[in-house]
Amino acid sequence: MDADDFGFSFHATKAGDVAILRAGRRVTLLRGGAARDFVAEVAGLPAGAVQRLMARVTGNYRRGNERSADRHPRNRAPDDD
Repeated sequence: MDADDFGFSFHATKAGDVAILRAGRRVTLLRGGAARDFVAEVAGLPAGAVQRLMARVTGNYRRGNERSADRHPRNRAPDDD
C-alpha cells in the first residue's frame, strides 16, 4: 500500500452528487456546489493528492501529532511505583 493511499474512492452520479467511499462503504455525500467544487479540484490532481483531499473532505485524516501526543504527560499511564 502506498503511503498516500488511504483507501478512498469517489463516485459522481448523474444528478451531480459525489459519494466518497472508503473500503467500499459511503463515508460522505457531497451535493450542489460542494460536489462541483470537488470534481473541479480533483480533475488536475495526482492520485496521492486526491486521496489527501478526500481524507480532508471526510474529516478522516491524520494530523501528524499522534506520536507527540502519546508522550504528553496528560496521556501517559500513571507509574505503578
